[in-house]
Amino acid sequence: MSGRSPAEPRSAYPHFLEITTRWNDNDSYRHVNNAVYYQYFDTVVNQFLIENGALDVERSDVIGLVVETQCRFFSQVSFPSKIHAGLRVAHLGNSSIRYEIGLFRDNQSSASAQGHFVHVYVDRTSNRPVSLPSQLKTLLTPLLTAAKEA
Repeated sequence: MSGRSPAEPRSAYPHFLEITTRWNDNDSYRHVNNAVYYQYFDTVVNQFLIENGALDVERSDVIGLVVETQCRFFSQVSFPSKIHAGLRVAHLGNSSIRYEIGLFRDNQSSASAQGHFVHVYVDRTSNRPVSLPSQLKTLLTPLLTAAKEA
């Protein structure tokens, strides 16, 4: 594709989570199915939030709903591989966050896939947008980068 930005390096992401591919992640073409990449995206973001006390999936009054996603593919991933999911934050809004993720196969230096998703934070009961909790902003500020559009 002409004009397409190249895959980004690991250094573009300040946080990483290792995810092991599973046999059932592969599709009939013997590579990870495209829908599974979004599961990896969801895993790195939510694992980070849970481990750092910003999300309790059962009790948090404020939750993030995914309203936009995108994934760009650069090179094939298949089982068995270890995925190193890089995470950064490109935008902290009043009620939304744009997370950007790079997926690196095994020891590759550039992303096999990269993309983003946007969470809009809402009150769990009313489903109405709310301002980002200060604890969440504080947690994510170190991941905020001057990221390029994925």
